[in-house]
Amino acid sequence: MAAAWHRQERAAPAPEVTFPTIAGETVTVGSMRGKVLLVNFWATSCVACVAEMPRIAELHRRRHPEGLETIAVAMSYDPPNYVVRFAERSALPFRVALDPVGEAARRFGDVRLTPTTFVIDRRGRIVRRFVGPPDFAELEQVLDKALAERS
Repeated sequence: MAAAWHRQERAAPAPEVTFPTIAGETVTVGSMRGKVLLVNFWATSCVACVAEMPRIAELHRRRHPEGLETIAVAMSYDPPNYVVRFAERSALPFRVALDPVGEAARRFGDVRLTPTTFVIDRRGRIVRRFVGPPDFAELEQVLDKALAERS
């Protein structure tokens, strides 16, 4: 299956968004400065999202020691109890956030299609957006470059 993706011509500043996590934390994009951030918009009803989640989890486990942080943002229409159940059953190793009124999706360019994944560099700039399941080889290359750069 070919992945649909959008290449950013120039890095754009990531929106300053606050993510309420299912663990009761509040995380902001700004609090991740100095780290490379993978933000994945998804839904439990999205077959492609559910299918890619083990690969994102594996990627996070492998690259976290290098400075990768991951936040999986459930779409506003996703029932929170479904999100919590999926995250627990899948033992996701990263933060899972809710977007109850769709504010995060709006601030990230009105995300409507899932999965949509953003890579944000250490300086807080969006360096790539993937719409649809990412080509993981390409995602690794984007992460290699972002993780190699220092803020």
